[in-house]
This record gives sequence, structure tokens and C-alpha cells, in this order.
Amino acid sequence: MSANIAEMERRREAAHLGGGQKRIDAQHAKGKLTARERLDILLDEGSFEELDTYVVHDCIDFGMAEQQIQGDGVVTGSGTINGRLVYVFSQDFTVFGGSLSKRHAEKICKVMDTAMKVGAPVIGLNDSGGARIQEGVASLGGYAEVFQRNVLASGVVPQISLIMGPCAGGAVYSPAMTDFIFMVEDSSYMFVTGPDVVKTVTNEVVTQEELGGAKTHTTKTSVADNSFENDIETLLATRNFFDYLPLSNREAVPERPTNDPWDRQEDSLDTLIPANANQPYDMHEVIRKTLDEGDFFEIQPGHAGNILCGFGRVEGRTVGVVANQPMVLAGVLDINSSKKAARFVRFCDAFDIPILTFVDVPGFLPGTAQEHNGIIKHGAKLLFAYAEATVPKITVITRKAYGGAYDVMASKHLRGDLNYAWPTAEIAVMGAKGAVEIIFRQDMGDPDKIAERTKEYEDRFANPFIAAQRGYIDEVIHPHSTRRRIALGLRKLRGKQLENPWKKHDNIPL
Repeated sequence: MSANIAEMERRREAAHLGGGQKRIDAQHAKGKLTARERLDILLDEGSFEELDTYVVHDCIDFGMAEQQIQGDGVVTGSGTINGRLVYVFSQDFTVFGGSLSKRHAEKICKVMDTAMKVGAPVIGLNDSGGARIQEGVASLGGYAEVFQRNVLASGVVPQISLIMGPCAGGAVYSPAMTDFIFMVEDSSYMFVTGPDVVKTVTNEVVTQEELGGAKTHTTKTSVADNSFENDIETLLATRNFFDYLPLSNREAVPERPTNDPWDRQEDSLDTLIPANANQPYDMHEVIRKTLDEGDFFEIQPGHAGNILCGFGRVEGRTVGVVANQPMVLAGVLDINSSKKAARFVRFCDAFDIPILTFVDVPGFLPGTAQEHNGIIKHGAKLLFAYAEATVPKITVITRKAYGGAYDVMASKHLRGDLNYAWPTAEIAVMGAKGAVEIIFRQDMGDPDKIAERTKEYEDRFANPFIAAQRGYIDEVIHPHSTRRRIALGLRKLRGKQLENPWKKHDNIPL
């Protein structure tokens, strides 16, 4: 018996050493942690339970039969984050460069299958050179097996991808199908074809960082949702982020005790909106003064800054927040902001997270670039997402709500549950200047008459009361009471039941 235990310990020790001390030192020299060190930081101390520690590949070609390392390049299992169950896989770059083999893929698939069965999130730590070339199509088949599970798990359990090293070729499509992607600055990258192939095919000279680094994907492409300075910052941010998410689509949002009074009054909001309608203000202030303790975990802060998306809490329960940002492009809706917000709204709806919408939108961004790149279809994504959502939806119009953008931003007509407006709200087809130029075209030569007509239009429509008279706004509220109104509204809506007509699935305008 003691010999058997000694053999088990020997094998376990070998598995924990991965590709050996030399390769571990090389990983550290790049400023990167090993697969197991990352899990130690991500998970609660002592909570990790490993699966498939002794798995090895079954490839016999190209001398691989003599190169078998237990674990086969990925550490898999389960643990807890702040006491809540999570399934994880962490690719080990010290073992065959973290490359994916058939067995490596089977290990990942096993934890994903189990996570779906029991209803727990999956976090994947990606650090891999891609498909294991020696295995050929078996490795490609392994990727496809993982992809299939990403699709089946979508909307069932939250999926988070941490890109902590290279992620190239077909490997990028698994993270792309997960709910959120976090990257590490200067040490992680994602691309379908690398710089060498790009140079060969298109003659473009580009670095890995320029082609698919964290800055590229968090600002230009929107592939990644956030980036952090190093491995440790990324893992700690993920722990914080995890606390906002329900474990599955069968579980309620998590609750965190809070001492922040639900009826806290914020008098500063009464004077937030500038007297000049063209002057911006920071919508972050409205969001933070409404949420518990001012905590707001923003998603994609570096991309499409004209709309803000992220998670916070009201009375300790998670809410999703979508808000126009007047500081960027006056808060207009454009292609990028529509796609960003639409995906976020659909995630919230899939996991029964109530949605708070703060509106200050002058319309959709005009121009040939927007029209030729499909603003009609992309804008429709956000419209579709809000209209489809059955979760509690509370909307607060702080200032402008013009044209079709008024409709899109969780209006009463898209089944908004509670639609509030501040007294400074302006709800109309368009701004006064544009409206007067159309309605009173015959008076365009007379500046005095135009000024008079503009004031007349503003007095009549540049307020929330016409919409309130028609029942499109449930109440015009004091800005200082916004948190109280939202807290009460969310309490009332906890038992909300609303179902869309039966369908196999919808056909969102992708």
C-alpha cells in the first residue's frame, strides 16, 4: 500500500512540475505566472480540486510517444471564488507550449459538461501556442468539441475567458463565443493569422501587439472587454467581477450585504444637468450615485465610449447598467455603441439580471460612413435586444431622448416596466432647431421669426410632460430621488413574469 501511495505522490509531483523547472523559470522571466500559480490567485485558498491530473496524450507520430507529460498541458477542475462554485481550466505553456491535443481538449470538455450539468460558471485561462501540429486533424477535432460546448453553454452558465498569453488561429474562436474576455497588457494577444502570415499574404508589416494585443482588442475591435496590467491584476479583477454574476440561468443574482441606505438622497444630481443643452456632463456620476457604494464594474470602457455598460448593485443585488455618455460624441448611438450595448443587454436578459437604462441621446450618428457600414442593421441589434428582454427594465431619461433613439433606449413601447424622466428631460422627434427648419421652412429668411418659432417648439416639446400626459413616462421625478425610485421599482419587479411567444430561436439582425 505504501508503495502505491508513494507512486501516486511521485506522479502528482511530476504533474505539478509541468514542463520542468527550466520552462517554469522561462515563464516567470516573461513576467507570467504558471497555470497553477494563476489558479492559486483566482480561487479561494485550498478550494481547488483537480480533475484528470494524470492524463497524457496518445500521439505516437514524430517521436511524441517518448514525450508524455502528465496533465498534457492543461490544469482542470473546480474551486470556489468567495465561496461560490466555479469550474476552471488553465493552459500550461510549459508543457508543449500549452498546445491543444485531443486529450487536452477532452479535459476541457469534461469540466464544461459538468459545469452545465450542475449550473456553475466556467473560467478558462488561455495561454497556448494553438493546435498541437503533431496530432493533425485530431487536434482540430478537439477544438471543435470545445466550440460546440461554448455554444451549448451560452445563456446557461456564464463563461469568462482570460487571455494570459498567446491565443492564435482556431483557438481564438472559443473565447470569442464566451460572455466576457479579459486580457493582460503586453503579454497576451489574439489573432486568427499572425504577423508572418499577414506579411506573406498582404505585405503588411505589423507586430503581434499591434495586430492583436490588449490595446487593439479593448479599443478598436471590441473583442476583449477589459485589460489589466499583469497576471495578478487580471486574476484579482476577475474575482471581483465574478461576484456580480449568477451561477447559472437557474439561479438568482447574488446578494451582498450593504450599509448604503436604499433611499439615500443625492442632492447634487438636482444641479448636474447644465443650463446649456449642448454642454456635456459625466454620466458616470449619475450611475455611481445611484448604485450601492458607488461600485460600478464597467465593461469595454475603452471602446464606444458614447455608451456605458457595466454591473453594479442596488440593495445588494446585481443590476446591469446601460447609459448614454454625453461626454463622448454627445452620447449619440452609432454602430459600435449599438453592438456593445446590444450584447450586454442580451447577456443580462439571459441570466435574469435587471437592466437600468439612463438616457441622454440626441439620436443616431449621421454620415455616409455610418450608413454605408450598416447603421440600420447594427442599430436594430440594440432595438431587438431591448424589445426581446423580459427581465425588469427601469429607464431614467435625464436630458435628451430624440427620434428613433428614444424608442431604442428601453422606452415604454419596448415593454419598459418603469420609465422615469427628470424635469430636464426633452422627449421629441428631434431638437428644436432641426424641427423648426422643417416645420417653418417658409420663415427661414426671417431670423426673428425663426427664434420665436424655436422658443415655441422648446416650450412645447423640450420637456417630459407631453410624453407623461400620454403615459409613455410613468413619472417625472426629482433627480435626487433616483436611487430611491429605482430601489423601490426593483423590489416590486422581483416577481415579474413575462414570456415571449414560443420559438426555436429568434433571428436577431446579426
